[in-house]
Amino acid sequence: MKFSRIAALGAVMSMCALPALAEIRRPECVAPAQPGGGFDLTCRVAQQGLEAQFSRPIEVTFMPGGIGAVAFNMFNTTRKADQDAIVAFSSGSLLNLLTGKYGPNWTEDDVRWLATAGADYGAVIVRADSKFQTLNDVMDALKANPGGVVVGAGGSVGSQDWMKAALLLRATGGEPQSMRYVAFDGGGDAVAGLLGGSIEVYTGDAGEMTSHLEAGDLRVLAVMADERLDAPFAEIPTAKELGYDVSWTILRGFYVGKDVADADYDQWVNAFKAAYDTPEFAETQKSHGLMPLNMAGDELTAFVHEQTEQLRAIATEAGLIQ
Repeated sequence: MKFSRIAALGAVMSMCALPALAEIRRPECVAPAQPGGGFDLTCRVAQQGLEAQFSRPIEVTFMPGGIGAVAFNMFNTTRKADQDAIVAFSSGSLLNLLTGKYGPNWTEDDVRWLATAGADYGAVIVRADSKFQTLNDVMDALKANPGGVVVGAGGSVGSQDWMKAALLLRATGGEPQSMRYVAFDGGGDAVAGLLGGSIEVYTGDAGEMTSHLEAGDLRVLAVMADERLDAPFAEIPTAKELGYDVSWTILRGFYVGKDVADADYDQWVNAFKAAYDTPEFAETQKSHGLMPLNMAGDELTAFVHEQTEQLRAIATEAGLIQ
């Protein structure tokens, strides 16, 4: 009997000595741009959609620079094992990564792809008082004089937003090199430039326009989706239905540093998977103009690698990769 008691006590002590379960103590979402753009939107989805998954709210912080390059480099160096922080990314981030804008040595294997916030779509946006009333007005002006229309977006030449504008110009028979394009460091800055009159057309994302549609200060002339989106974009035509074979789907999601421990990574993955099953997460996506696209962990990692290969083919065709 005495031996049994000692053995039982030893078993209990051994269990107590096991490592504690992973715990996200101070959840943070890093938006790698100024407030107001697509990365901000992505982090708000995590902040609101995962509210029930953690004991404290996710804090949104901003790390602008290089359309995501500063954040990507930091989470490959000083914060590559930070288990509390996730970083917003999009299809444009993948494009910047594979074209070397994040640095010549980084690849899609240098972070851990975590989960999606949803899908967004490219959009052609003007000010409410713009002389361009329809997409046809913009396309006719571009065709007549490509350099006569000031187009801008959150990214330099070769970025995702530039690609949208380049595809529009190609649809008129023009060459992207003849386009008058102004680059901003993120969607928030581009919207400010549009409202301030420094650009005439913004090739941004539909999702980030939700609040502006309500305010009435901007108009979306077309979305770059295969079919019309749900409300609040249901009345907005697609570029395809207007006769222009242009589409651009945007993956929005999150990554963590490469050295984040499996237990911590899994806790984030499980938090997203649990949130995906709730009506609150679907409502959060909808309120931010995103369509459902729910993947986490290994499924997202495989999808990212697949999309990266597709983007690499497009970028090579456009001359962005030699």
